[in-house]
Amino acid sequence: MKVSLFITCLSDTIYPRVGEAMVRLLAKYGIQLHFPTVQTCCGQPAFNSGYWKEARESAKTILDAFEDSDFVISPSGSCTGMVHHYPKLFEADPVMHERALKLQRKSYEFTQFLVQVLGVKDVGAVFPHKVTYHPSCHGSRLLGIKEEPMELMRHVQGLELVPLPFAEDCCGFGGTFAVKMADISGAMVTEKVDHVLETEAEVLVGLDLACLMNIAGNLRYRNQPVKVMHLAELLYEGVKQA
Repeated sequence: MKVSLFITCLSDTIYPRVGEAMVRLLAKYGIQLHFPTVQTCCGQPAFNSGYWKEARESAKTILDAFEDSDFVISPSGSCTGMVHHYPKLFEADPVMHERALKLQRKSYEFTQFLVQVLGVKDVGAVFPHKVTYHPSCHGSRLLGIKEEPMELMRHVQGLELVPLPFAEDCCGFGGTFAVKMADISGAMVTEKVDHVLETEAEVLVGLDLACLMNIAGNLRYRNQPVKVMHLAELLYEGVKQA
C-alpha cells in the first residue's frame, strides 16, 4: 500500500524530528512513507478566519498531492481534522466534493493509523519516566481520538502515566485565537501548565505540535524543567532505548 506523510507546517518548519520519528517507527512495520513535495498548508488558518476561497486553494493542492495515496498520515489531529472539513469547503462542486470525501476517508492522525489500521499497540519501547498526556481539542473532539494514544503508552515499558487534571480543557492556542485573544489565550495556557506541574511529571506528551509549542513556551517562560514531546518522539526514543 502507498502510505504518504502529510508533514504539516509546524513539523516541517519547526519540529522536523517528529516527522523523522514517524518515518523510522513505521519502517519497523515495512512501511516506506511517500512524501509528496508539492504539499502545503492544509488551509486551516484561512478557513477558521472565514477566508474560504483562500482555504480552497490550499485544499486543492493537498488533494492533488495525495490523489494516488492509499493512506495519508499526519502528526497533527488539528491538520487531519481540517482535511475532514474539505467536503464542506467543496459542497457546491460535485467533482471536488467527491475528491474531498475520498481524501477524508483515507486520512489518519499518526496514532489512529498505528492502532486502527496497522493493529499495533506495542512498538517495543522502553521509557522509564513519569509522563502526563494532554489531549488536544481537534484530535479528541473532531477525530474522536481517545484510546489510541493511551493504548500505545500503556504498552511502553517503564512509563508511569499520570492523569492530567482537567485534561480536556483547551491549552489556549487555537491558531489565530492566540493572536486575536492574546490575554485570554495566555490565561488559558497558564492554567494548563499549572495542572501539568501538579502532576509532577517529567514529560508532557501530546499529539498536536501547535498545542505542545504553546505549552512548552509557557513552561520555558516559568523556568520549569518539564520536557514536552510528541508521542511519536517518545515512542521512537523508547524504541532506541529498548
